[in-house]
Amino acid sequence: MNDLKGKVALVTGASQGIGAGIARTMARAGASVIVNHLNSPSAAQKVVDDIKAAGGRAIHIHADVTKPEDIKAMFDQAERSFGLVDIIVNNAGVYEFGKVEDLTPEKIRFQFDVNVTGLLLVIGEAVRRLGDRGASIINIGSTATKISEVEKVVYSATKSAVDSITQVLSKELGPRNIRVNSVNPGGTETEGGHEHGLIGSPYIIDLIKRTPLGRLGQPEDIGLVATFLASEDARWLTGEVLLVSGGLRP
Repeated sequence: MNDLKGKVALVTGASQGIGAGIARTMARAGASVIVNHLNSPSAAQKVVDDIKAAGGRAIHIHADVTKPEDIKAMFDQAERSFGLVDIIVNNAGVYEFGKVEDLTPEKIRFQFDVNVTGLLLVIGEAVRRLGDRGASIINIGSTATKISEVEKVVYSATKSAVDSITQVLSKELGPRNIRVNSVNPGGTETEGGHEHGLIGSPYIIDLIKRTPLGRLGQPEDIGLVATFLASEDARWLTGEVLLVSGGLRP
């Protein structure tokens, strides 16, 4: 079940948090994993070391997903190391919350560049290389597309775009046996949440109260669902947007 032996998985933004959880979980299922990072080589190396210590195969590669030349170089290096990438997890993302009157073109562009443009550029490069051999593309969205919250207008807009991209590309790429699905996490405990003082805050306490399973998600919780979607067990699923939120709903 959920066997990824012989598969090569690229996880963007995988040096910590949800991306690292997905990388570790897919490696446990047998995939060779590329841990992409932007500016966290030591954290990415820690993920690689953990995977190798558990008997898996992994490398880390620096690449800015908003730069086509970086993306091409990343895929080139991945292919030299493990062969053609056939699982692509678009996890790299940024967020910045604030009032609408404080928005600037630069602030809006920052989130769209990474969360939307970067995701499309990675998919485009992957598809050019895949031909008709099939693949699984997994986009990491957010429950923010279903649960409207104040001061998240740009972030929510970018993740709504991800939902649409998933559904459109599932139809466009389905004839080539490329499945495209989204995993939309709810509140998840990550290093970034601790660094920004969110964990334990009134907002998070309230979020947990509204979550039927009564806790925050863990990166592995998201990783297990992503691994399922990447596997042959999910061969009849495409165009799905899955809320992975412990039951949190609008």
